Amino acid sequence: MVVRKLSVALEDGVAEAAGQAAERAGVSLSAWLNHAAENELAIETGIDAVRAWEADHGVLSDDELAAADTLLDRVLGNPRRVS
Repeated sequence: MVVRKLSVALEDGVAEAAGQAAERAGVSLSAWLNHAAENELAIETGIDAVRAWEADHGVLSDDELAAADTLLDRVLGNPRRVS
């Protein structure tokens, strides 16, 4: 795997919390930040895919969004949310 060494600036509280989270996860801060960036990029990709789908098929209805929330809660093992 090719890696690029970067210098980044984080707000003090964010840097502290990220360092603690990395420690809890048993990984380096660099590995934790890489994973966080991968997650954010996956979310962006998903949002872009929904926008493209909606451009072709129309905006998702409230019922469709509720069904998707229910499915995600079941798949991810999240407790039932109350709206």
